[in-house]
Amino acid sequence: MEGFLFQASIYLAAAVIAVPLAARLGLGSVLGYLAAGILIGPVFGLVASESADLQHFAEFGVVMMLFIIGLELEPRALWNMRHRLIGLGGLQILATMAVITAGAMALGQPPSISVAIGMIFALSSTAIVLQTLTEKGLMQTAGGRSIFSVLLTQDIAVIPMLALLPLLALPKLANINPDGSINHRLTEEAHHSISLVQGLPGWQVTLVTLAAVALVILAGVYLTRPLFRFIHAARLREMYTALALLIVVGIAFLMTAVGLSPALGTFLAGVVLANSEFRHELESDIEPFKGLLLGLFFITVGSSIDFKVLFGDPLTIAGLTTALILLKGGILFPLGRAFGLRGRNLWLFTLGLAQAGEFGFVLISFSTQTNVLPDEIAETLLLVIALSMLITPLLFILHDILAKRTQDAAQTEQDDEIDEQGPVIIAGIGRFGQIVNRLVQSSGFKTVVIDNDMKTIELMRRFGIKGFFGDPTRPELLHAAGLSKARVLVAAMDNPDSVTKLITYARRERPDLHIIARARDRNHVYQLYQAGANDIVRETFDSSLRAGRYVLENVGLSDYEASEAEKTFFHHDRMTVRELAKLWDPDLPPGDNAAYIARSKELEKELETALMTQIYAARDTGSTTD
Repeated sequence: MEGFLFQASIYLAAAVIAVPLAARLGLGSVLGYLAAGILIGPVFGLVASESADLQHFAEFGVVMMLFIIGLELEPRALWNMRHRLIGLGGLQILATMAVITAGAMALGQPPSISVAIGMIFALSSTAIVLQTLTEKGLMQTAGGRSIFSVLLTQDIAVIPMLALLPLLALPKLANINPDGSINHRLTEEAHHSISLVQGLPGWQVTLVTLAAVALVILAGVYLTRPLFRFIHAARLREMYTALALLIVVGIAFLMTAVGLSPALGTFLAGVVLANSEFRHELESDIEPFKGLLLGLFFITVGSSIDFKVLFGDPLTIAGLTTALILLKGGILFPLGRAFGLRGRNLWLFTLGLAQAGEFGFVLISFSTQTNVLPDEIAETLLLVIALSMLITPLLFILHDILAKRTQDAAQTEQDDEIDEQGPVIIAGIGRFGQIVNRLVQSSGFKTVVIDNDMKTIELMRRFGIKGFFGDPTRPELLHAAGLSKARVLVAAMDNPDSVTKLITYARRERPDLHIIARARDRNHVYQLYQAGANDIVRETFDSSLRAGRYVLENVGLSDYEASEAEKTFFHHDRMTVRELAKLWDPDLPPGDNAAYIARSKELEKELETALMTQIYAARDTGSTTD
C-alpha cells in the first residue's frame, strides 16, 4: 500500500510541477506531461516497470476522449464527413503504408516485417493531437476537421490491421486454426483476456462483431432514458458519475471482447447519444476522468522511453524518427492540397499528423506475440514511436510560426478582383456582419462585402448574397470597393487588431467617412475611439442589456419600468465610455490606472442614482396613468 501511495505521489507531483511550467512557456500541457514522465523515469529512475502496466490503464483516457468527441458530433455531421473519412483518411493510410513498407524493404527487412512496420507507422497519435487541437482552439478549423477525419479513419483501421497481422507470421509460427479462425492463444496467456470470438470461424466472428455494434446502438437509443430516470430517483449526484463510467467501461469491455477497438466503440456510443438530453450530463461527468487519465497516459509514454537503446545507437534512432516525420509529412502535404487545404490549415494538417501514435504500441505488442516482429526490432520501433510523439508539441509550435508567415501570402494570391462599388462597405460577413448586411440590403441599399474567409463567402453565395474574398485591411481592395465614394464603412471582422487597423487607415484616407465598428470589449472601444470610429458596437453589449431587462421584468419591475431602466443604462454607459476614454492609457493596465479607477467608481455611483431615480419616476408615471 505504501509503495502504491509513493508512486501515486510521484506521478501527481511531476504533473503538478511540469505541466504549469510548460503551459507558462507556451509549450502546451502535452509536452509538460511527457517531460514529467522523462524526469521521473529515465532521468531520476523514480518509476520503473509499473509504467507499462499503468499505460494500459491510462489508455482509458483516449477511450473517454473519443466518447466525449462522439457526444459533440451528431450522426448527420458524421455522415457529412464520409468523403473525408473514406477519401482523405483511407488514402493517407494506404499511401503511408506503401511508402514505409518500401522503405523498410530497401533497408533489408523481409516483406512480412516491412508490411507490419508500414501498418504501425501509418497511424498517428489521437491522444496528443486532439488534446493539442482542443487547447489551441483549432478543432473547428478546416485543418482541424481534416485531422479529426484522418484520426477517426486510423482508429477504425486498427481493427483490420489486428486481423491481418497474424497472417504475416511464418506459417509454422502463425496461430491459425485448420478451420481458418485465428487463435489468440499467446495474447490470452499474456493478458488473460476474455474473448467472445476465440476459435470461431470467420463468418461467426463477423456476426458476433456486428451484433455487438448493434447492441451498443440499440442500448444508446432505448436504454439510456430509463436508466437515467432510475438513477435520478435515487437523488444521489455520484450515481450519475457511476452511470457515465459504467457506460464507457462496459462498452470498452464489450468491444475488446469481440476484437474491436474500445475507443471506436465508445466513439460510436457517443455519436448515438449526441442528440440525447443527457449529453451534457455525461460530458461533465466524464471530463475530469478523461483529463487525468490522458495526462497519466502521456506521463507513461515519457517514462517508458528506453534511453539505453537510444544512447546505444543514437544516430540510427534519430535518423529513423526524422525519416518517419519527413516521409509522413511528404505524403500529408500533397494529400491536404488535393482535398482543398491551403495556407495555415495545410501546415496544421501536415505537421499535426506527422508522428506515430499510441495504437502503434498495441500493434507492436500484438506483433511480437504472434511472431511477426523480432524483439530487437520491436524495441527500436517502440522508441521511434515514443520520440515522434515527444516531438509532436514542437511540430505544433512550428505550425504556429509557419502559419503567421504563410497566411498573408496565401490570401494575397487568392484575393478576388472587386468589380463593384456601393455606398456601404461591410468588412467581415461573419455572425455579426451578416445581420448588418441583411438589414441594409433588405432596406434597399447596395452593399459591398469583403471577407477573408473563403468558406463564409462561398456559403453566402449559395444564398444569393454576393461577397468578395480578400483581406479588408488591404488598401487596394478598399479602394476597389469604392472607399473614396462610400458613405458608410462597417468594420465587422472577428480580429480586433484588424478592425483597429482598418479604421485607422480609412479615417486617414476619408476624414468625412462615417465608420461603424465592432468592438470586442471596453478596452477595444477606447482603441477604436482613438482610431476615429464614429459608432462603436460592443459584441455582447446589446444582447446583455436585453437579458438584464428580462431579469428586471421577472424580479418585480413592470415591463415599462424595466424598459426605462434599460434605456437609462444604455445612455449612461455611452457617456461613461466617452469619459473613461479620456483617462485610458494603452500602455497602462486599467487596474493600475488610479485616475481611471477613481472616475469609474464615481460614474458607477452616478449610474445607481440615475437608475433608482428613473425607476421611481416610471412608477409615478404608471400610477398616474392608472
